[in-house]
Amino acid sequence: MLRCLLALALTCCLIAPGHAAPQEVDWLDLLPEEDYQAMLDMPEIGHDWGEEAPGDFTSNLRNDDRELPEVMYSTRVVAEMHDRQVQIGGYPVPLETDEHGRYISFFLVPWPGACIHVPPPPPNQIILVDYPRGIAIEDIYQPMWLTGLLLVDQTSNELADASYRLRAERVDL
Repeated sequence: MLRCLLALALTCCLIAPGHAAPQEVDWLDLLPEEDYQAMLDMPEIGHDWGEEAPGDFTSNLRNDDRELPEVMYSTRVVAEMHDRQVQIGGYPVPLETDEHGRYISFFLVPWPGACIHVPPPPPNQIILVDYPRGIAIEDIYQPMWLTGLLLVDQTSNELADASYRLRAERVDL
């Protein structure tokens, strides 16, 4: 009887809220239905968009000229994604380093080079990542896999707008 109670208590602790295994999330999961459909219906955009500042990998991430279809500026989110433990893969856009030169803040975007010679992702396809442990980012074309708490959080800075924030607990290259 005691063994059964201990097993039950252990099982309850393992599945308690807040301790659930992270949900693997695809970038499309972050798009509300109307934006998903608008993306499907969008005409192809050339890779020569925004070439006015070659060599500066962050210069094209923000564009306030409204040259692209409206869905490319969408900040609409999937509210159910707020406060979820997730795993998501993507590519970094470095922002802030610690005293050791390791990045503690960066954007995560769905495709490599999202800020070089291609239109930037819409804000609801950009995640601001907080990673207090820091990570060396030597190649923005190297994918990374992140695990942490996803929040709906509209953020804006001089580089881009992001509709989500991730409090990363683990980053794997």
